Amino acid sequence: MEKKNIDWSNIGFGYVKTDKRYVSNFKDGAWDQGVLTEDDTVVISECAGVLQYAQTIFEGLKAYTTEDGRIVCFRPDLNASRLADSARRLEMPVFPEDRFIEAVVETVKANEAYVPPYGSGATLYIRPYMFGSNPVIGVKPASEYQFRVFTTPVGPYFKGGAKPITIKVSDFDRAAPHGTGHIKAGLNYAMSLHAIVTAHAEGYDENMYLDAGTRTKVEETGGANFLFVTKDGKVVTPKSSSILPSITRRSLMYVAKEYLGLETEEREVFLSELDDFAECGLCGTAAVISPVGKIVDHGREICFASGMEKMGPVTQKLYDTLTGIQMGRLEAPEGWIKEIV
Repeated sequence: MEKKNIDWSNIGFGYVKTDKRYVSNFKDGAWDQGVLTEDDTVVISECAGVLQYAQTIFEGLKAYTTEDGRIVCFRPDLNASRLADSARRLEMPVFPEDRFIEAVVETVKANEAYVPPYGSGATLYIRPYMFGSNPVIGVKPASEYQFRVFTTPVGPYFKGGAKPITIKVSDFDRAAPHGTGHIKAGLNYAMSLHAIVTAHAEGYDENMYLDAGTRTKVEETGGANFLFVTKDGKVVTPKSSSILPSITRRSLMYVAKEYLGLETEEREVFLSELDDFAECGLCGTAAVISPVGKIVDHGREICFASGMEKMGPVTQKLYDTLTGIQMGRLEAPEGWIKEIV
């Protein structure tokens, strides 16, 4: 299929309307068959559950063109599973995981012309989401829902290379113990908007959220998990029941151990020990790893030995290996790559 006439290296990281999207409705206790449609509008009641009580969940993944010309997705089964977990927590009907993968495949196929070419640095971002659609005025779950998948081509997350960022220890809490921090609910991101706008106004790129209970342990940022590297090369990620289980983080930890032969550990990470780490990064779908050069804790600067000029050596190896797997340059573990076309 001929590609759209897009300047792939300059499209930025934003929304571009594509040709088709997938829609399925839940009513009377069952999901309908679902369809692909050209209509990009959503029409719902003014009293819809999503508008009144924020009953909405979502996922994010990407389609890539590999080195040998295939179009693939990275571990969509884990996105399907995580959306199901999110649905259960918000008392929403689970969209069947096999149908989730089918919907992603159908939507990417229908928008094949928008999948950027290999080597462009761009990808096709895929956004599956679900929301309560019928009128709800009492505080209770909706009875009808809509599941949708749209796609949008996005440019490289980094312009001019992955320069280390500076983040601040936030005065805000991201998630409460026994709350919803471990699911991908829209409400978790709404609460982070004021905090990120505040951080940007103060000259920082992101926030570091601590645990709400003791404010002594590292959790995550508004949209990414932390990854640390010790001075002797061990890869460490924070362990908490109130952070989102990142698919990218899980994959990086596997790569660190099985591909690079590094020691890995998932454990509680205390704010007081950050000076002991040599490297720090934020991991997520958008950039794989965003290197962190400095963390500022209310005036106290924590500077990592890897510096502010480039990724640290271990972080760079992790990035190169995982992107190599995603783009088909390296052999992937079984089940990690879903071929679309």
